[in-house]
Amino acid sequence: MNFAVAVDLGGTNLRIAAVSEAGELWEKITTGTKVALGRDVVIAEMTAAIEQLAAKFSASGQLLGAGIGVPGIIDQRSGLLRRSPNLPGWHDYPVRQEIERRLGSTVALENDANCAALGEAWLGAARHAEHAGMITLGTGVGGGIVQCGRLWRGLNGMAGEVGHITVDPDGPKCNCGNHGCVEQFASASAIVRQAREAIAAGGAPQLSAAAQDPAFDARSVDQLARQGDKPARAIFRKAGWALGVAVADLVNVLNLHMYVIGGGVADAWDAFAPAMFAELQRRSFVYTATAPAEVAAAIAAGSPIPLELQEAAWNTIVTRAKLGGDAGLYGAARLPMIERLQITGGP
Repeated sequence: MNFAVAVDLGGTNLRIAAVSEAGELWEKITTGTKVALGRDVVIAEMTAAIEQLAAKFSASGQLLGAGIGVPGIIDQRSGLLRRSPNLPGWHDYPVRQEIERRLGSTVALENDANCAALGEAWLGAARHAEHAGMITLGTGVGGGIVQCGRLWRGLNGMAGEVGHITVDPDGPKCNCGNHGCVEQFASASAIVRQAREAIAAGGAPQLSAAAQDPAFDARSVDQLARQGDKPARAIFRKAGWALGVAVADLVNVLNLHMYVIGGGVADAWDAFAPAMFAELQRRSFVYTATAPAEVAAAIAAGSPIPLELQEAAWNTIVTRAKLGGDAGLYGAARLPMIERLQITGGP
């Protein structure tokens, strides 16, 4: 069976996998991203792993190519990584050209959130949706849009920057230079920042105690929220509010079938989803017109949305991702498969 090699390059972890054309993950290699040693070291390790998996599974089928997901803004025309906060020293770096030079073959390079969106559209929560958007809640907030199984990249590959939708013009300054981006409320780093602000303001003893742990992170805040800690719950309500504003904008403008929420912070779904849906219902007349009464009832009751409603073509569905941390790998693997279909005239 034909296969592709997928790469998910993050600021902390580098993951490479062999994925079959049927969506089977044959093998995955995970290692730390040695950013401090420079981009040449990272690229060398990546290409070595790609070659290793390609050689290992060459007897199982034809290699369709390599797809690589990278955090940051990519210029699709040139293959340059324009900006990446998690990869210092990679500014305006010709990532695609350098990888292709080392491998001696072409590769498909894409933003990591776009890869996650493509993965969920191929095999995950949006597999039955003709048009879908995704919001990834990680260190930052990213997004991607998939139409008829293919990414919509916009003019030069930079479409889908959901994290920089303004939800509060007077809010905290974002790394992009704007103020009040959704990323400043709903990302993992924003959750931790707001927790430390609550501690500094006093009245958050449980958060203060938890923050003594060097491993304190957004998951720590989520655990306290699950235990009923009011300051922790307030942080996630704020995150849900910000997401509700952003999703309402997307629903009103794009009118897609499905919007999928993924990334590590999505594990705190129960903590932020009620506020998100409440804000979405207040702000999007398109959503209220296209979400059936059964969906509204399930949301109000805190129950999962029935699958048959999720699959109905006339509903606007906002739901959790299903592929977890592997969404980006599946999406990256799908990239060369799509390119091959375009060349051969497939669907």
